[in-house]
Amino acid sequence: MLCAPNALFAAWPEKPIRMIVAVPPAGPADTLSRLISPKLSEALGQTIVIDNRPGANGNLAYEMTARAVPDGYTITAVAAGVAINPSLYRDVKFDPVKDFAAITQGISVPNILVVHPAVNAASVKELIALAKSRSGQLVFASAGNGTSGHLALEQFKILSGIDVVHVPYKGGGPALTELLGGQVQALFSIALVAMPQVKAGRIRALAITSAKRSAVVPELPTVAESGFPGFECVGWFGWIAPARVPPEIVARLNREIVRILKLPEMHDRLLALGADPVPNSPQEFAAFIKSEHAKWAGVIKQARIRSD
Repeated sequence: MLCAPNALFAAWPEKPIRMIVAVPPAGPADTLSRLISPKLSEALGQTIVIDNRPGANGNLAYEMTARAVPDGYTITAVAAGVAINPSLYRDVKFDPVKDFAAITQGISVPNILVVHPAVNAASVKELIALAKSRSGQLVFASAGNGTSGHLALEQFKILSGIDVVHVPYKGGGPALTELLGGQVQALFSIALVAMPQVKAGRIRALAITSAKRSAVVPELPTVAESGFPGFECVGWFGWIAPARVPPEIVARLNREIVRILKLPEMHDRLLALGADPVPNSPQEFAAFIKSEHAKWAGVIKQARIRSD
């Protein structure tokens, strides 16, 4: 029995690996997964099968991961919701600290406050003035309840005193599609998703939610410098596996994904999309998830945000 884990690792991988993605196609976790999967497939000598499982702000995918056989053939691309959701939902069937084996964080991504071109606002100040003149009428989309974009919106509402309608979608892709179509007026969107549309002139960017301006769009002011000192809310993405996956397999996955993220062409591609590559060790990523879980539990309790 003591030889079983080593025997498993020696033969791994012998078949395709499923990469569960907790959002629909075109969402940030999906974009990141499809960028790295061809190179990961080449490195491991097996096909990486992307399996999009959106729903309940990622809970369906995370619960599926927690129940999966810990044999290294199921890994999952996760967003901040894996740490946030247990505080947001009453009936979550996973523990973000105990039920997963962290592989590596992939990227850290600020949100960008974007509006439809028809919205008569070219700055945060102008958007606030417009929202106050049309109290309760402007519609803000989000990638889902409890996502970094939703939490950014709730902080923004509290600090600015505006009253707007929040409409959550099942992922950043669908939320952005509604903004592009004019069904909603504004959105705190992950930069990875929003930047291509901003550069194409299809939506207008007003501010970024990172503490400092981004090197990718240095001309874009932060929300903090737009009148709200200390405002910061960034998203992040990475990879996990079910708990009890042999540590040798976790180490191999970590080594290959980190190597891919550090490739010059991948690094430059992610920066161009507004994402900051932050690969780390399994231990560092596990500690980060634990700290995020504690941080957002306090924020959600204070803001009395719930979702069922």
